[in-house]
Amino acid sequence: MPEPARAAELDRDGRNATDRPIRRNEGEEAGMRTGVAGLGRMGSAIAERLLEVGYEVVVWNRTPEKTKPLVGKGALAAADPAELAGESDVVITILTDAGAIDTVYRGENGLLAGDLKGKLVIDMSTVRPETEKRLAEDVRAAGATFVECPVGGTTGPARTGKLIGFMGGETADVERARPVLEQLCRRLDHVGPVGAGASVKLAINLPLLVYYQALGEAYSLLRHLGNDPELVMEIFAESSGGPNILKSRGAAIGRVIAGDEPGPATFDVDSIRKDLRTMIEEARSRGFELPLVACALGVYDEASASGLGGKDSSALAAYWPARTNRA
Repeated sequence: MPEPARAAELDRDGRNATDRPIRRNEGEEAGMRTGVAGLGRMGSAIAERLLEVGYEVVVWNRTPEKTKPLVGKGALAAADPAELAGESDVVITILTDAGAIDTVYRGENGLLAGDLKGKLVIDMSTVRPETEKRLAEDVRAAGATFVECPVGGTTGPARTGKLIGFMGGETADVERARPVLEQLCRRLDHVGPVGAGASVKLAINLPLLVYYQALGEAYSLLRHLGNDPELVMEIFAESSGGPNILKSRGAAIGRVIAGDEPGPATFDVDSIRKDLRTMIEEARSRGFELPLVACALGVYDEASASGLGGKDSSALAAYWPARTNRA
């Protein structure tokens, strides 16, 4: 695979990388460039992972400053989504919500305004199935192949290629997407047509997000004992009701309950609130309610209003015991 251009090479004429048009080198083999649009925590981690395993990566973000760390590691920076589409063979997006998808794909100089003919587009956002279905129609109308692949996991697994991917799409399209997704995921499942991946992602997130509140309420019942919260999390992890998250993050959650700061966010409280709202909207569109999700969302809205919106999800289990203690 060709060696990516370095940041110093991009800047040799004195202009910032985002101000320069991207062009393939003469004789450069097609099929090597992967574009990543949307450099939030997950998008940046995915782009960095692809760089490390040898892909040539083109990046774009609404805030250009977020491209700089990746350019420094060898990525090329596109001026807008349309340029990224034209200069990539595979386009990956992982965006906040349906509104962000609409802007990045359908906005002025969006991905759909670029040359997508014959290319592969993979959307990894956590959104409703209908959002993915509409997007697939538009991408296919532009002459590209579309696969959705929302993922389970945060930035740590993304950086080490250990996400869990839920692919939605036609069988042939999914197989075309598999090689690049295998660099990011330790497990890939083709769960159905476009829209199925979104349904599975919302479903697997639901028990975890409700559990954070359940864990906080459970700890409130024994807080008065004064036991070390890390020890308590160990006990919970070994119990029949202990989920996988406690095996990997129990100690960190215990430290936050004890009063430590949660550290840099990998999945923040406001992102969780967005996912919970999406679950409720999807359920209502299908004629039923999610009462546990609605109750958890009410608490998380309160936690966000108290200043936890940008904090890591590990802060959620600590919120209710602290609130109860104050009360």
